Amino acid sequence: MNRNLWLLAICQGLFLTNNVTFIAINGLVGLSIAPRGWMATLPVMGYVVGGALTTGLVARTQQRFGRRGSFQIGLAVGLGSALLCAFAAISKNFWLLCLATVVAGYYNANANLYRFAAAELAAPAWREKAVSLVMAGGLIGAVAGPNLAAATREAFAVPFAGAYIALAAVALLSMAVMRFIEFPATLTRQQAMGGRPLSQIMRQPVFIVAAAAGALGFGVMNLLMAATPIAMQICSLPFSDAALVLEWHVIGMFAPGFFTGHLIRRFGALPVMGVGLALNFGCIAVALSGVELQHFLVALCLLGVGWNFLFTGSTTLSLTAYTAEERDRAQGALNFCVFATLALTSFASGVLVTTQGWQLLNYGSLVPMALTGAALLWLAQTRRREAAAAGT
Repeated sequence: MNRNLWLLAICQGLFLTNNVTFIAINGLVGLSIAPRGWMATLPVMGYVVGGALTTGLVARTQQRFGRRGSFQIGLAVGLGSALLCAFAAISKNFWLLCLATVVAGYYNANANLYRFAAAELAAPAWREKAVSLVMAGGLIGAVAGPNLAAATREAFAVPFAGAYIALAAVALLSMAVMRFIEFPATLTRQQAMGGRPLSQIMRQPVFIVAAAAGALGFGVMNLLMAATPIAMQICSLPFSDAALVLEWHVIGMFAPGFFTGHLIRRFGALPVMGVGLALNFGCIAVALSGVELQHFLVALCLLGVGWNFLFTGSTTLSLTAYTAEERDRAQGALNFCVFATLALTSFASGVLVTTQGWQLLNYGSLVPMALTGAALLWLAQTRRREAAAAGT
């Protein structure tokens, strides 16, 4: 870890503070002002839809302004959108809240590139650990996010309006930290236009599996996490319990970052991703066994660790699929796959948990997990065949 990586890890933590707070409160604020109950998670969906819609724009701003300039633009958008969310909550304008979260999606798409930037701040032999350790900075968000939501819930007459205003201050703090990070020089436009076409990059088995595992793993995590505060409220558990569950869930997401990189270097990305998939199955087994606080707590912890193994592994795997010249368009495509899946699962989460219940939501999660397992097995078999062919 060098100075730049430490500072980027702090920015990652502040970004996750924003994300965790959004997850903790957007569904509940939406539920209180939405015209229909099934619309409750539309503000959560708006955040990831905005991310999906702006991945191309983010790729262009990264190319035009470089890492730091583009990241600062994203933080400025995050600040403005948080204030707009506060106004929407105070005025009880549901559709304005949805619009504000769509705008915030630009910040989401930008900051999701922190993990790729981490690999550029370390020597090539250590990029797995750099990615993993910067993602571990999300522990800041694990602690700060739920506690920020709980502490500011009653700061104003309108519940959670104070949390949105606090997120504007978090964005300002992150902007201050970001200006001290020194990123490698940006490629010229001519250099960035070099390399293979995106269609050729995306046809590689390693890219297909990295994109599928990253998107589906994140999708399942989002499907269950976004529904958890609503499910716990339906089960008559207090918001303080939901905040505790989310806190430990996000700790599970990012605490393994201190050793996931070591595991990937020793055993490879695919085995680590396989363990992550097994932990997700364990999460569903626990979630289906009951609806007491301890069931939600253990299930979401397992879900968090499983996500870390899958997402860190898929990010590391993707680094082998493109060159420096192909970076912006390849990373933009990877992020689009993630955000498109998150948009679908955010909407499905609210609809399923409010109309069909928590159990059906968990049973439905088995389908994308099975597809992820099939993708990992396919790549493993492809590599074995390639190795056998090379040895003959």
